[in-house]
Amino acid sequence: MTSRLPVLVLSAVCVASLAHAQEAPPGTPSAAEVTATTAAAATAAAATPAVEAATAPAAPAPSPAPRIAPVVRSANAVDMSKEYLIGPEDVLDITVWKNCPDLCRTVPVRPDGKMSLPLVNDVQAAGLTPMDLRQHLTEQLAEYLPSPEVSVIVREVHNFKVAVVGSVKMPGDYEIKSQATVLELLARAQGLTEFANRDRIVILRQKGSATTRIPFNYRKVAEGDDQDDFYVRAGDIIVVQ
Repeated sequence: MTSRLPVLVLSAVCVASLAHAQEAPPGTPSAAEVTATTAAAATAAAATPAVEAATAPAAPAPSPAPRIAPVVRSANAVDMSKEYLIGPEDVLDITVWKNCPDLCRTVPVRPDGKMSLPLVNDVQAAGLTPMDLRQHLTEQLAEYLPSPEVSVIVREVHNFKVAVVGSVKMPGDYEIKSQATVLELLARAQGLTEFANRDRIVILRQKGSATTRIPFNYRKVAEGDDQDDFYVRAGDIIVVQ
């Protein structure tokens, strides 16, 4: 009887534990279930930023820097003896190194001041120096070619013109290939007529929207005073009354 007592006690304990387990609420998770649930939640939390990063819209690409247009100047506002501005009717040699003959052209400057070249189409040329035009073409061709090397050569000059009107023997427009004075232009017009007033010779020079009247002292220059003789500029009009 005494030897069976521990067995009975152990059986009673097992029965009580089993009854207590059966009486536990059905919704109470076990320790293993709690551990698994916690691990799954941690994994989901760690994956959420990656999913959000993958689904977030990509940042827009930075817009290219705006292209700066070249500064166009008027030929009659520039001393052409110091720097030459390309003008209408000039003929230019355009060379793009390692891209000849496709991008090497001899092109005229149109009356609207533009020239045409493959890839870049119409380009402003009048009012620019050859170096300005070279830089402008290099920037435009860089969109199509890696590091283009461009050269601009003025083959023919036709835009440097001066008009001589009034009491001269051969009035008209005269192309100037190099520096020329007022007296030289009058000589090209075959001189003054017998009815010309030598004291009333003026040069009309356009400066922006204003016209400047510059008097010319023909008598002093004819007597040898060269200080009153000056260089003409493109677009000047010599009026002899």
